[in-house]
Amino acid sequence: MPGPPKKAAALKVISGTNQPCRAAPPPAVELPPIVAPPAPPKWLKNKHAVDEWKRLAPILTANKLLTEGGLSAFGHMCALHGAVTQMWIANETPTASMISTLQSMINDFGLTPVAQGKVKPNGDEGKKGNKFAGNGKRPGAA
Repeated sequence: MPGPPKKAAALKVISGTNQPCRAAPPPAVELPPIVAPPAPPKWLKNKHAVDEWKRLAPILTANKLLTEGGLSAFGHMCALHGAVTQMWIANETPTASMISTLQSMINDFGLTPVAQGKVKPNGDEGKKGNKFAGNGKRPGAA
């Protein structure tokens, strides 16, 4: 059973029960998205890593999920993908740590079905205002 309804922050301040430690976290920093798929970095030498970069960069760019701040992490994800792929091709088994880290990085970029619901694209297109704000009327009221 859900508990009692949450008290509004303004009411907590008025009644003296406001506790800053329980306040909602500040909004996350939004870095500007990259508009055109960048070329792979020069340090990315593994062919499989470069292929993964070339495959995913346009997808992430089109969905505004690739930013200047995320390029390094994306490069490391591609490098790890290349190393794991090369191990599989050589009939070797990657370590559990490598596979786990790669899966975690893939999820961070929203590249699995479950992660797609958790990652929101950067930009203003997905933001919708409050349809009830500003008019002062209840919906359906004349």
